[in-house]
Amino acid sequence: MGKIELDWANLGFAYRDTACHAEYVFRDGKWDEGKLVESPYIPVHIAATGLHYGQECFEGIKAFRRKDGRCSIFRVWENAKRMAATAERLCIAPVPEETFVEACKRVVAANADYIPPYGTGGSLYIRPLLIGTGAQIGVAPAKEYTFIVLVTPVGAYYKGGLQPVKAIVLDDYDRAAPLGTGHIKCGGNYGGSLYAHEMAKRMGYPVELYLDAKTHTFIDEFATSNFLAITKDGKYVTPDSTTVLPSVTNMTLMQLAKDFGMTVERRPIDFEKEIDDFAEVAACGTAVVVTPVNSITRAGKERVTGPATGCGPVLEKLFHAVQAIQYGEAEDVHGWNEFVDC
Repeated sequence: MGKIELDWANLGFAYRDTACHAEYVFRDGKWDEGKLVESPYIPVHIAATGLHYGQECFEGIKAFRRKDGRCSIFRVWENAKRMAATAERLCIAPVPEETFVEACKRVVAANADYIPPYGTGGSLYIRPLLIGTGAQIGVAPAKEYTFIVLVTPVGAYYKGGLQPVKAIVLDDYDRAAPLGTGHIKCGGNYGGSLYAHEMAKRMGYPVELYLDAKTHTFIDEFATSNFLAITKDGKYVTPDSTTVLPSVTNMTLMQLAKDFGMTVERRPIDFEKEIDDFAEVAACGTAVVVTPVNSITRAGKERVTGPATGCGPVLEKLFHAVQAIQYGEAEDVHGWNEFVDC
């Protein structure tokens, strides 16, 4: 540490080049041993299936400089499992979980100088990317794939405490088909949601909430994050849907809620019947942990779902509990941190 001079307290959430990324290639039926590459550019064949047929998937993880000076990656094994499941759905050669974790640890160690110091609220964002790089002009899986792990230092999303946002339901748009790819983390899901997302922002809503595509009755998830709510009687509820991405952050929050003695329910949530019963609502994901949502508008009708300013007490407690484990300020009783020598 100390070789890289950045404004650690004001990094924001944006990409910046680091020392290197990790690159592994699947060819002739097996993965190679990988290498560290300094250039942030990769040569890709013009007929690569990742470009033409969407054979691509990615993950989002974070590494932290802890209170004791050590470095750890948070719940990386869960991301390894999820990428393998996504790869299977897209007919991509899966990266073995051990290779996935090794690659993440390898690139974090090589970029140790870019891990924001403890106390700045920052972290090293890790982006594993798996793409079809083999040439294939017909619609079929590639025979060659490239697995990349890049990292970039990012700052805390919130300065001065958690701040709520307003959400909107756009009934003219769906995020994922009932039997489609909503449950996997592929780029197509995000590309397909950009139009509605930009529309929502122009209307003054930072995030849009999607309902189930078949009936527009039940809550699915926000554009890029799972939906969770705290009911007025103190239960943690989150949708049970085959089109929702299995969020590692949501899994973490649910476990911590159980640890706190809360009732946790994963079940269908009827928007019209239940939205007024929520004391707190949030979008949850790796980048922010939780984003409080204090109102949701549908068809011109605004529903209050949280405090006008700041964050509700339960969400705030859960947010700080996650951060305390990530930064080594609280005991990691579930063994979620993977340590890196750096």
